[in-house]
Amino acid sequence: MVGSKFETRDPYSYQIGFNSYHATEAVKGALPIGQNSPQKPPHGLYAEKLSGTSFTTPRSENKQTWFYRIIPAASHSNFKFEHNENYNFKSRAANFHMIPNQIRWEPFDLDNSVTFRGGLRMVAGAGDITTKTGLGIYIYAAGKSMENEAMYSADGDFLIVPQLGDLDIQTEMGYLYVRPQEIVVIPRGIRFCIKCPSGPIRGYILELYTGHFNLPELGPIGSNCLANARDFEAPVAAYEDTDEDYTVYCKFDGQLFSTIQNHSPFDVVAWHGTYYPYKYDLGKFNTIGSVSFDHPDPSIYTVLTAPSDHPGTAIADFVIFPPRWLVQEDTFRPPWYHRNTMSEFMGLISGSYDAKEGGGFLPAGASLHNIMAAHGPDALTHEQASSVELNPMKISTASIAFMFESCMMIGLTDWGLEECRKVQKTYNKDSWLPLKKYFTGPKLGRADLLPLNNGKENGNGNGIR
Repeated sequence: MVGSKFETRDPYSYQIGFNSYHATEAVKGALPIGQNSPQKPPHGLYAEKLSGTSFTTPRSENKQTWFYRIIPAASHSNFKFEHNENYNFKSRAANFHMIPNQIRWEPFDLDNSVTFRGGLRMVAGAGDITTKTGLGIYIYAAGKSMENEAMYSADGDFLIVPQLGDLDIQTEMGYLYVRPQEIVVIPRGIRFCIKCPSGPIRGYILELYTGHFNLPELGPIGSNCLANARDFEAPVAAYEDTDEDYTVYCKFDGQLFSTIQNHSPFDVVAWHGTYYPYKYDLGKFNTIGSVSFDHPDPSIYTVLTAPSDHPGTAIADFVIFPPRWLVQEDTFRPPWYHRNTMSEFMGLISGSYDAKEGGGFLPAGASLHNIMAAHGPDALTHEQASSVELNPMKISTASIAFMFESCMMIGLTDWGLEECRKVQKTYNKDSWLPLKKYFTGPKLGRADLLPLNNGKENGNGNGIR
């Protein structure tokens, strides 16, 4: 059966489709008929619009949603700055360590004493939040549910990749239940609360400052495969009507602010539009691969992409390496050695990664190969893959790795480089310095390549002595 096998059941119902126009109501008749903002909306509700793009963005990209809620979101006291050094998520070049080396991290620690909000740590990033350019990369680790509080980011869209523990997410649009091997995207401005129904939680986040995620173009592949639009799930309307105080936290320009309000932020009774959170089961990804020879470019494993203004070049791609068959003939089957004009941040949800048989790349850990940082299979992987009998084989059957790829140069935060104390100091030494020479041609030095006779070539025309 297609799809991941989960230990826990998802208790919620969903609307289906990526970039679809959805309409949903928790109380019959709460959605106005034929107009968006009547003089008196049904059931005594307020009409409120949430814009994810400018009003005049082309229709194919425009993202707007109408809420019908009990109290407008504007009803709160002034936001106040949260004085906490852990809440410094600023994304500007001056705040980053720009390093050309290959970087790898040990598994990041759990912290059972904090909520999702308190367990956010920025590892790396690029660009400038204030100009809506670039991205941020985070680790979250927590053991406590958020109670009577909500959070939203004014800075960008959160793409959350759980590695450990289920997420029970309440949003203004309704509920999503997200487990490891699923992902969830919570767009800019949407308020949410995360509970930990199965115990401690840990995972990765890519925050996109530029635009929104799309499905990649399929080109010659055709009209199906990779992540199919029908497999994305959006919440149905669900509301609460309480008079209890709620704390609402706002991530704004990389800093955290908070306010108190005397009503629930989750009081949307009905909504319709194209701007909403959604989740996706990575087990439904329809993987494409080579059935003849050579290892294809990893772009064929792209789930979501956020394009730049240059066609085919992404501010951020979300790529996975799922269970798949390898059948290529006369081929070195692991990923090839590579220097890339894109930056590659990788994480491991479970199992192991086929290009790192030598160990060190572990679930809940990560690696970063920045622009033009040479990388590829470690020495043990190369040795094994160069001599293995090439029978059809299925790999990553109990594993799934992923990559955040970006055209931008990625910088590390103080926490990502030093304070987390997880950077492997011998990553390069352990992975690639053990590579051996197998070259069987003649051994030449620089002197053997110098031209003869004051720069004139020798008789055979190749300039070799």
